[in-house]
Amino acid sequence: MPPVARTSYVTCPLCEATCGLEVVVSGPEIKVRGDKEDVFSAGYTCPKGVSIGALHTDPDRLRAPLVKRNGRFVEVGWDEAFAEVEARLLPIIDAHGPQAVAAYFGNPTAHSLAGALYLRALIKALGTTNVFSAGSVDQIPKVFASGYLYGDPATVAIPDLDHTDHLLVIGGNPLVSNGSLMTAPDVRRRLREIRERGKVVVVDPVRTRTAEAATEHVAVRPGSDALLLFAMVHTIFEEGLDTLADAAEHVAGVEEVRGLAKGFAPEDVAAATGVDAATIRRLARELAQAERAAVYGRMGTTTQRFGTIASWLVDVLNVITGNLDRPGGVLFPTAAAGQPNTRPGPRKPFRHGRWHSRVQGLPEVMGELPMAAFADELLTPGEGRPRALLTVCGNPCVSAPNAARIDEALAGLDFMVSLDVYLNETTRHADVILPGPTPLERPHYDLLLYQYSVRNIARWSEAPLPTDMPQEWETMLRLTGILMRLGPDADVAALDDGLAAQVAAINGTAPEPGLTGPPRLLDILLKAGPYDLTFADVAAAPHGLDLGPLRPRLPDVLATASGKVELAPTEITGDVARLEAELAAPPPDGLVLIGRRHLRSNNSWMHNVAALNSGSNACTLQVHPEDAARLDLVDGADARLTTRTGSVVAPVEVTDAIRPGVVSLPHGWGHAVDGARAAVAGERPGVNSNLLADDRLVDVPTGTAVVNGIPVEVAPA
Repeated sequence: MPPVARTSYVTCPLCEATCGLEVVVSGPEIKVRGDKEDVFSAGYTCPKGVSIGALHTDPDRLRAPLVKRNGRFVEVGWDEAFAEVEARLLPIIDAHGPQAVAAYFGNPTAHSLAGALYLRALIKALGTTNVFSAGSVDQIPKVFASGYLYGDPATVAIPDLDHTDHLLVIGGNPLVSNGSLMTAPDVRRRLREIRERGKVVVVDPVRTRTAEAATEHVAVRPGSDALLLFAMVHTIFEEGLDTLADAAEHVAGVEEVRGLAKGFAPEDVAAATGVDAATIRRLARELAQAERAAVYGRMGTTTQRFGTIASWLVDVLNVITGNLDRPGGVLFPTAAAGQPNTRPGPRKPFRHGRWHSRVQGLPEVMGELPMAAFADELLTPGEGRPRALLTVCGNPCVSAPNAARIDEALAGLDFMVSLDVYLNETTRHADVILPGPTPLERPHYDLLLYQYSVRNIARWSEAPLPTDMPQEWETMLRLTGILMRLGPDADVAALDDGLAAQVAAINGTAPEPGLTGPPRLLDILLKAGPYDLTFADVAAAPHGLDLGPLRPRLPDVLATASGKVELAPTEITGDVARLEAELAAPPPDGLVLIGRRHLRSNNSWMHNVAALNSGSNACTLQVHPEDAARLDLVDGADARLTTRTGSVVAPVEVTDAIRPGVVSLPHGWGHAVDGARAAVAGERPGVNSNLLADDRLVDVPTGTAVVNGIPVEVAPA
């Protein structure tokens, strides 16, 4: 008899869109398609989502712990792996203190319920301030700016895509990223509907997929976004187009911003931005005069020298055009669980710089140090140098700036333990690798990403397939037990009970009898949330619960000391002088390098899935025809790129989609290293663009490394 087919409905955890998937399992066969009944994605999914079955069956995926013996990895049992961690890690802490351990967690933790619920307890048990994450490579300036404007870095204003008439996208490519700090499945449909109602403008050095789908594309010079945005603010104030609308009583600092904007007239910034003054003024007028408008900035604005100012000015534009906290403008989502700004009672206003990195003196933000400080901290001798490292689902040897120096730093550690499902460019340095289940073997709820959603929803996914492998939350708790000196076989159930009691006390609710693990913690957070929901309610809706469109939330959402939107916080405006100096200097000549993202890729993830690592992910150097002719670069031939930190060779792709003076290389690649175990990725390794990223070039307020707008020399190879 043929096997009985089983159908499950799950949330795709492979990007920020959180699409619903229908998974049909029939014996060894796994079929995946979009869930047409899903309350959010309504059947939409991208190539990553339908590849989740291939990801599950990838033969290179780790199925058992690995321990390095005499320089080679061997498979061991779980008890032996945890005993190795205890035997190697605790003596380092005993001899040198908790600062001798560093932690790094990558972007997959944001897509993992275990990461959202249990990672904080593990980091706390480490007791170190040497904590790093992928967030300081791509998003910290945005949440930093939100923290000072609204009082909490989790309070991020999201474009109301379903109701806006005018969308200005700057430095973002949501048709490829599927959102990014804007959870929104099927962005193409949403942008098409905005175009039918009004206008979509994309400001980007490249004519991206999103730019091609827009009404207008403005090719700005990389790194000059803050100047362009300030000139738009200048125009709106100068021409009397500013209005705060219903948010007026909740905003402070408008006059300070007006004064700062006076020095950034469109005529003054045109040369530096590559956008003429008339266009800048028109963009500002159209934005201010639209009935409902929203400005959305993403990676291009946060990964540059003025990432914080650019991120701040995105919010400033939304405020002074009367579009903050307004349907069709930008609004604050109301997540069902885990969102700090939905809890009743006072909250401490956001502050940063509570400690600084030992070597460069870069500031802490949200309990983490910038990745720009990572290699220095590990390589520089002295008290407090990390000698051991914990990584959780991260690959900084590919995805972080000055990757070669990070590779050098990891090679010199006394001990390293990694929670990861692959033996990759980073985990090859580990002494112990602890794998986890596949996305089809674990339950899921997107606790973090629903906080940035363009519509309020809740969706729980049961695991479609059973597994004998410990769940990631169990592994994290077992490591926590080791750090608490409870031994390598600590009682995970007791630790989970203790954590549940703590979370319940913080949220003023009681743990539900009969529940354990993530369902119990999620139940606590749902009961403390704004919708009077329980875990049972959400679990009973396999296609999700639609909790409605975004709605105005001022002033209740604010946590600033004043209780108002602080439009001119000194922690941000203090950096304007540096931008003024940039404007006064001659426009830079020479080429600059920017990154590029592919629809079938998410940073360094999923490159070992054959269906995703295809020709459409070509790791080429895009060059404008004028630059190619000037530099004798030939389409299809190799070019050498050189910066202060390194040199790489990549095939040339001549295209007029990129503006002159700019070259583009995808990030997340560079898999041609010894010791990794990824056959498909090894056959199409691509080029590691982060070998060129300079960890000395940073956004000053946050210490975020510059990975867009890097000065680069290019010549035929």
